[in-house]
Amino acid sequence: MEKQEIRTFGRRHGKKLSLRQQTLIDELLPTLKPTTGNILEIGFGAGEHVRDLARNNPTKIIIGAEPFMNGVASLLSAITDEKTNRVLDEYRGIRIWADDVRDFLRTTDSKFEQIWVLHPDPWPKARHEKRRLLNADFLNTLSKYLDQNGEIIIGTDHWEYFDWILEQIKSTNLTATIPDMEIIQTRYQHKNKAGTDAPKYLILSL
Repeated sequence: MEKQEIRTFGRRHGKKLSLRQQTLIDELLPTLKPTTGNILEIGFGAGEHVRDLARNNPTKIIIGAEPFMNGVASLLSAITDEKTNRVLDEYRGIRIWADDVRDFLRTTDSKFEQIWVLHPDPWPKARHEKRRLLNADFLNTLSKYLDQNGEIIIGTDHWEYFDWILEQIKSTNLTATIPDMEIIQTRYQHKNKAGTDAPKYLILSL
């Protein structure tokens, strides 16, 4: 019997969207659907880091995957002109997958230079551990979409989850290094629900 996939990344809605946000979802989002790209961010929250990636890599296609529609709406609002709803020049490389990233991966032949996963839900209760995204199976899946020198960059402020990921990596074909990185500023990093001193980062490579 085939193992059932845990659906931790299904499309979700929160508070009601503004009229402009709903218009962007209805009219602009379909035009930004990705097919292939150079850099992928999984679970981009409100999209602060996706925007940084686009500004710092103007010749690259940056794909952001996020199932939470309020986050998608926030990113769309931030990358467009308020009057015309047109994408600003510095963000023309952004593409958005507004659903479970695994569904996108099944459709693409991309080989990414970087795959970013910043502040994924740590699911800290023991009975919820199986819902954690960064298990060995998923990391092995991501490794198939790296180019020869590609990297998976992970950041979390939940240190138990960090240690758990290190254990998962032992069951993959990836090599882990712990870099000395500046803190990447995002909304979830500022929330720091784990109450730790600073995020920890991992870089995984083939």
